[in-house]
Amino acid sequence: MSDMDLVKKVIEGALLVAGRPLSIDQLLHLFGDEEGRPARDEVKATLEDLDTDCANKGYELKRVASGYRLQVREDMAPWVSRLWDEKPPKYSRALLETLSIIAYRQPITRGDIEHIRGVAVSSNIVRSLLEREWVRVVGHRDVPGKPALYATTRLFLDYFNLTRLGDLPPLSEIKDLADINPELALEVEAEQAELEKLAAAEAADIEANAETEVNDESSEADTDGRTEEQMDEIPVSYEEASAEEDQEDESSSGESVH
Repeated sequence: MSDMDLVKKVIEGALLVAGRPLSIDQLLHLFGDEEGRPARDEVKATLEDLDTDCANKGYELKRVASGYRLQVREDMAPWVSRLWDEKPPKYSRALLETLSIIAYRQPITRGDIEHIRGVAVSSNIVRSLLEREWVRVVGHRDVPGKPALYATTRLFLDYFNLTRLGDLPPLSEIKDLADINPELALEVEAEQAELEKLAAAEAADIEANAETEVNDESSEADTDGRTEEQMDEIPVSYEEASAEEDQEDESSSGESVH
């Protein structure tokens, strides 16, 4: 066995078991010290040979942003996917639209995304993209509030079989998402209805709180008015009662004299 045959088998085996893309530097690291490792050009040549070997097989050597990986060909998915009980995730139209806007307009703020889409961006969508590590916060815009700036990651490129952002199709060639994949869960209307429902409930709460405050102020004002009236009436009633008592005393004195 020649040295290059060994190099080819080591690289192929590593790509099979890695479960993630491997860069050329990572492949070179498999061979230990400088003396025993192949040259970078030799590794590239080996990868080209592996790509040729996969031409008539059900899997392919794919180069993505993070490096190289062996993966099942896309047209084999209907059969291979039966190995798993779980269905592949279906992403909503709202999520894909948000992700597309970030990919083409990055870095971009959430407010910019909402302006382009014409609807509010759900916090769940932003959280899902961050949790999947498809987008990340790369900074903050120097405006009041310091909104976060979002951009895509290498994992985003890897997931969609892209090497760089330049591999994205031109905007002029992008079809409607519903035409690309009719099975997508199109949740834009439902999402907007939910947002409108939440906004209406919030407005109702604000209005109810405002009415409560007005009623409380009115109650306090009425209470203060009644107290002042009562305070005004107390001396008057006391004087009238005293006058009546004096008249009764005078009448009693007069009767006693007679």
